[in-house]
Amino acid sequence: MNLSLGIVGLPNVGKSTLFNTLTNISVPAENYLFCTIEPNIGIVPIPDTRLQTLAKIVNSKNVIAPVIKFVDIAGLVKGAHKGEGLGNQFLANIRETNAIVQIIRIFESKEILHIENRIDPLADKEIIETELILKDLELLDNKILKIKNEVKRDKKNEKYYELLLGLKENLEKGNFGIAYRNQEEYENDDVSKYRKELALLTDKPLIYILNTDEVIFDKDKEIKKFKRLFKINDNNKIILLNIKQEYEISCLNSIEKEEMKKELGLEASALDNLIRDSYCILGLMTFFTAGEKEVRGWTVEIGTRAPQAAGVIHTDFEKKFIAAEVVSYEDFVKYNGWLGVKNSGKIRAEGRGYVFKEGDVAIFKHGA
Repeated sequence: MNLSLGIVGLPNVGKSTLFNTLTNISVPAENYLFCTIEPNIGIVPIPDTRLQTLAKIVNSKNVIAPVIKFVDIAGLVKGAHKGEGLGNQFLANIRETNAIVQIIRIFESKEILHIENRIDPLADKEIIETELILKDLELLDNKILKIKNEVKRDKKNEKYYELLLGLKENLEKGNFGIAYRNQEEYENDDVSKYRKELALLTDKPLIYILNTDEVIFDKDKEIKKFKRLFKINDNNKIILLNIKQEYEISCLNSIEKEEMKKELGLEASALDNLIRDSYCILGLMTFFTAGEKEVRGWTVEIGTRAPQAAGVIHTDFEKKFIAAEVVSYEDFVKYNGWLGVKNSGKIRAEGRGYVFKEGDVAIFKHGA
């Protein structure tokens, strides 16, 4: 699987500048409302120094990193569900993303207009999340209307009807879909699959990026303050970011970037922080394949078993899975590649029940 993130926020909070920073794709970022009128999509390789290390060991010149897709849509405004602004018509573009990144502005500026003519992070958060809820309610109402007639013809559809009604009631109380679980989902795979296929916006984990223009020395303290203000739990993440500064750094060459990061005391880039928190809240991990032809990283969910890991490479590998030869990244490096790990007895032959671990390096055996 590839990681994909949808970027949302009010106009003029730094969405397009963040997108430019992350992707180095030039999209409009002028200081006027609704400058982004079509969803911008950027696909970026996920930085991982382990890939270069593996490539050096196996003498491969072809290195393929997992990728992350960013989808940036037009700024949302209060009343978007009634046709105000432009962003709401593009929300469908982020239904297939894994998580949503919400940009919230926390800095004052006379030069950069705020659409509500004030700086109030909590109010901004509530505007955006209300629009996400209303968009999901619109989808649910259409589904309920359709399945109500199907229940009359086939009682087996009642389980889906009850799920939809439960979700609607939950959203109407102002709660996100992710907070609601129907008992049938735990007991019936069909209902669980139906829920996933709904692709509700409010079923996605949220990462909040607080756009600041200050140097914040105690980031943990500041993040705790906003967690209390926003009343969010550990399922969601908060990142403090000076987006303008990050963009300026992203325009430098590699040597200048490192010098500037050291000077500013930045341990990681905006992309690094986003990937780390995205993997964390989505329960993702990376495993590798390494040979002379290519070295490649693959993204899978934590808890993925060997056949399903093979299936990420090719669906036939899962169907015709026989076994996997597996070694940890640390041992692969320590013993200098496949021959070394075989001679040292560090490589293991694993069957269908093996659960892949972060950093595993594998060779899959499968039928013809």
